[in-house]
Amino acid sequence: MNSGRIAFAGARIFDGRRILTGRALYVIGGVVEAIVPEAELPADVEVERLPGGILAPGFVDLQVNGGGGVMFNDAPEVGTLRRMAEAHAGLGTFALFPTLITDTSEHRRAAVDAVAEAMAQEVPGIAGLHLEGPHLSVSRKGAHDASLIRPMSDDDLEFLVGAASRLPRLLVTVAPESVTGGQMAALASAGVLVSLGHSDAGFDAARTAAAHGARMVTHLFNAMSGLGHREPGLVGAALASPALDAGLIADGFHVHPAAMAAALRAKAGPGEIFLVTDAMATAGSELSEFTLNGRVIRREAGRLTLSDGTLAGAHVDMARSLRVLTREAGVAVTRALAMATRIPARVGGLSDRFGAIEPGRPADIVHLDGELNLAAVWRRGVSVSLSPVPISQGAAS
Repeated sequence: MNSGRIAFAGARIFDGRRILTGRALYVIGGVVEAIVPEAELPADVEVERLPGGILAPGFVDLQVNGGGGVMFNDAPEVGTLRRMAEAHAGLGTFALFPTLITDTSEHRRAAVDAVAEAMAQEVPGIAGLHLEGPHLSVSRKGAHDASLIRPMSDDDLEFLVGAASRLPRLLVTVAPESVTGGQMAALASAGVLVSLGHSDAGFDAARTAAAHGARMVTHLFNAMSGLGHREPGLVGAALASPALDAGLIADGFHVHPAAMAAALRAKAGPGEIFLVTDAMATAGSELSEFTLNGRVIRREAGRLTLSDGTLAGAHVDMARSLRVLTREAGVAVTRALAMATRIPARVGGLSDRFGAIEPGRPADIVHLDGELNLAAVWRRGVSVSLSPVPISQGAAS
């Protein structure tokens, strides 16, 4: 931890809700002391002069499959989590939910054990667990292995309730076709954040799931029933339901920027849309291909695909997502930044620690230049090395 005093000046400051100008961020011992006019800083404080741009809270990502060249599915162990978290810290993300894609029961147990142990060891960045499957719809499997997808059993429910008792935060993606309303209600009562995804459920079934305790939708538009004029589908339910928040992959490939903009205009509050990366092993690495459940996934022109062309996760970080939102979808910078910080922190139950710059919080901050490229990262006021391979490919539109 930095025991000294330092101030960051020269950049605008996004505090989680608004952009402040003409202010400096004053940090003591790695903790935010104040946001003040530069003239009010103590005369003897060290000032780090930034060349414009924006200081913002570190990013929060509730869907991270891998990074730094490794996949959580391949080795659900503490060492894997450390490597993923380090890679994503270098991309500006300080809180993430490692995500286990549909896999065997043994892998699910190992994933729970690994995250529980990582959090006991206070591995920086590991904030919870996201189990994406196996209780999904085969018809909307995407890159998930169809042979491992199945309905939720009583044993599965017992396992997940037990996992929730061991972890401070557990997110589970399910399809209403594979999980009963009673099972969803039991999960929600146990403190599980139930998310709807990889589903062909219609509008009414999705709204019923929300009534039984579902509170989120996983990667809006992708691997779900679309918005039709007679059957609004899961997309329509996500946008029309005030109780549902929704993650969004903003790489420009998974969702067209015009669809992103339309969804943001249409979303009924207080539920909100926020960014996820759905990042795979390539994040923060030079990998051009890797395997998932024995299948090769290749990276080409910013896309990750299976051999048949199916999108398989994403090769994107939060900074690039911000550029896609603002440049291609016309989203205001303030709203885009909130989608990468304050909103996912709220959805993931992390608002007490992440998503804002305010007195008393650790100085976990990022500096974005005038083009919203990641320029620097600090954890508790100490500089963090950027990941060696920035994600800079432009969006498809």
